[in-house]
Amino acid sequence: MASAPQKITTFLMFEGRAEEAMAFYTSLFDDAEVVDVTRYGAEGPGPEGSVQHATFSLAGQRFMCIDSYVKHEFGFTPAVSLFVRCDSEAELDRLYAALAEQGAELMPVGDYGFSARFGWVNDRFGVSWQLNLPS
Repeated sequence: MASAPQKITTFLMFEGRAEEAMAFYTSLFDDAEVVDVTRYGAEGPGPEGSVQHATFSLAGQRFMCIDSYVKHEFGFTPAVSLFVRCDSEAELDRLYAALAEQGAELMPVGDYGFSARFGWVNDRFGVSWQLNLPS
């Protein structure tokens, strides 16, 4: 019996904001969509209607996410970030402005020597993004 090839997918765990994050991210990128969403029902264990499991794609890359009903003492960290190769200054500036809104700027957009234009930001959900315009 042949098995399917192994696949690695980025998995994001939110605490009640998965749907909002998916809608935000899919609004920013071309070729982006929410692929599927399974929600908690009245029986739980998470709040009814919250995201039990979802898959979405950004520029052809698949991601999974959930709303964790378990409170935890950790969140996202810039030690792991989503790296986006932008095609133009306008695209990088647009993405940076949108992602930085209500977020935290880690490295303002600029020339840091390794790239013609680069910026690093944590978005309003705590997810870290590196935006790069290759030289």
